[in-house]
Amino acid sequence: MGKNLTQKIIASHLVSGDMTPGEEIGLRIDQTLTQDATGTMACLQFEALGQPRVKTKVSVSYADHNLLQTDFRNADDHRYLQSIAARYGLVFSRPGNGICHQVHLERFGAPGETLLGADSHTPTAGGLGMLGIGAGGLDVAVAMAGAPFYVPMPRVVLVWLTGALRPWVSAKDVILELLRRLSVKGGVGKVLEYGGPGVATLNVPQRATITNMGAELGATSSLFPSDEVTRRFLAAQGREEAWQPLAADPDAEYDEIIELDLDALEPLIALPHMPDRVVPVRQVAGKAVDQVCIGSCTNSSVVDLETVAAILRGGKLPPTVSLTISPGSKQALTMIARSGALGDLIAAGARILDAGCGPCIGMGQAPASGAASLRSFNRNFKGRSGTADAEIYLASAEVCAASALRGVITDPRDLGPAPQIEMPKSFLINDNMLIMPMAEGTDAEIIRGPNIKPLPTRGPVPDDIAGELLLITGDNITTDDIMPAGAQILPLRSNVPALSEYVFARLDPTFPQRARQAGGGFVLGGENYGQGSSREHAALVPMYLGVQAVIVKSFARIHEANLLNVGILPLVFADPADYHRFRQGDRLRLPDVRRAMQTNEPLRLINETQGFAVSLRYELSPRQVEIVLAGGLLNYYKAD
Repeated sequence: MGKNLTQKIIASHLVSGDMTPGEEIGLRIDQTLTQDATGTMACLQFEALGQPRVKTKVSVSYADHNLLQTDFRNADDHRYLQSIAARYGLVFSRPGNGICHQVHLERFGAPGETLLGADSHTPTAGGLGMLGIGAGGLDVAVAMAGAPFYVPMPRVVLVWLTGALRPWVSAKDVILELLRRLSVKGGVGKVLEYGGPGVATLNVPQRATITNMGAELGATSSLFPSDEVTRRFLAAQGREEAWQPLAADPDAEYDEIIELDLDALEPLIALPHMPDRVVPVRQVAGKAVDQVCIGSCTNSSVVDLETVAAILRGGKLPPTVSLTISPGSKQALTMIARSGALGDLIAAGARILDAGCGPCIGMGQAPASGAASLRSFNRNFKGRSGTADAEIYLASAEVCAASALRGVITDPRDLGPAPQIEMPKSFLINDNMLIMPMAEGTDAEIIRGPNIKPLPTRGPVPDDIAGELLLITGDNITTDDIMPAGAQILPLRSNVPALSEYVFARLDPTFPQRARQAGGGFVLGGENYGQGSSREHAALVPMYLGVQAVIVKSFARIHEANLLNVGILPLVFADPADYHRFRQGDRLRLPDVRRAMQTNEPLRLINETQGFAVSLRYELSPRQVEIVLAGGLLNYYKAD
């Protein structure tokens, strides 16, 4: 029996484990990426590991999230990251060089290699035939130190593409259709591997849009084959030597097959406040929009921007609409400047922002109170934009541009013939904002600003755990709900004591104070707890406040790993109905924890307030049990 492409790449990087779905495997990691919202903590953790230099082929530190420098904090973090990169052998991508996923696709991605990133959208690299996986910063720090990355062997789903996209229908509509069918938890434990005759009709930026938003399905990764389309893209980037042909064997088997006819798609849109609330654009056409934002790591390539400029050329924005453009990279911004597309965007009334994440993570451009904002981004979680009562819609760059022109949500097919934008035969290559590391053995000073606080840790898990039930959440709680982003909070990512004032702020602003008064305790959650961003601060900060265990119906993969990495027990109800028996404020106790977990027995949770007990399970490998009982991954590696 032949292998699918996912199995081929995993097999060539397998360090330990059995490639049976659900079984833990260890993978050799070729490349890593971090960014400035997760990177400061990852670098503090790498320092704590005591390694003299990174051991990967390539590790890149990007400054792309915290670009709004309203005081010293973000600037200090960037200086720290640059000095760490120089000292330990990372490439540093300066502020303004672009969004990590777009720049990595352009300048570093390589078919057949593995990429581990401290960002949930790392699977963007799958558009090049590279196995990209998002993880918490500590997992990335450990991979930078040369250790394997451990993950459950995913099930592999073949998405069989036929036909070709019709005019005005885009790659964004492909992934929105999959979200409509599968939901935000439909990809958990899976890799979506794309195949079929429709693949050849999609260019690399289109493929990257699709693999990028596989993160919204909860997928471990998403992957396209490396073919002639891939070769042409890499050649145009001056990196043809990185190319190799990669495809599934003709007789490869899959755990599931999804058929998708590209010809049958139409422009789609995700309604507030979840990426899977997808309907045809025509169903909501005519709704007034106050703000349109185009860009992010999903739709910010030079092809996207040229397309938007062609739609807006000669037009004028209505006085009621604000339009922002966030280029994905300095390369894309320079190319549209030279082609004249930038002038068309500015002439139409667009506001040009930094080549960075910007509004996507709430770093500026918060909408007005109650406003409707249409975005070509990947997430529309409530409050993520910076305005709690704003209505955020997600759609393609084409739908966004058409809607900006009309002032209402518009099916772009109403505009007439679609612009025809060709892929560049060669890209403008200027890597002067990539700073290469100093030679090995060079002593570089590490510069720390006053906002960079020591890394918080905890000791081993005790035999008996008791505490207050601090919070009960619902289903599909995101890491934005747990640890918000935005212009006020993101600059605190290297200062956990200050950051702790905001944990669970959108669900219960009293949580930090109550957690401190109670000396820590427990959190209960529903299905798919911790979906969304890979930010480990959503685990690190609750640990700092004394949370001992999070008990849920089910976890999102990255957040579950982040919890155990900081020594919080990630536990699951044996009977999901037991979730409804608890009340906030109940006194809970977990007896005999260490012995039970070391002998692979279920845990017993006693509700001392109400006088009952329930059974809990944990979906952890023996190695993960050792990690969490040690008080986290850092303690585990230091003791090894």
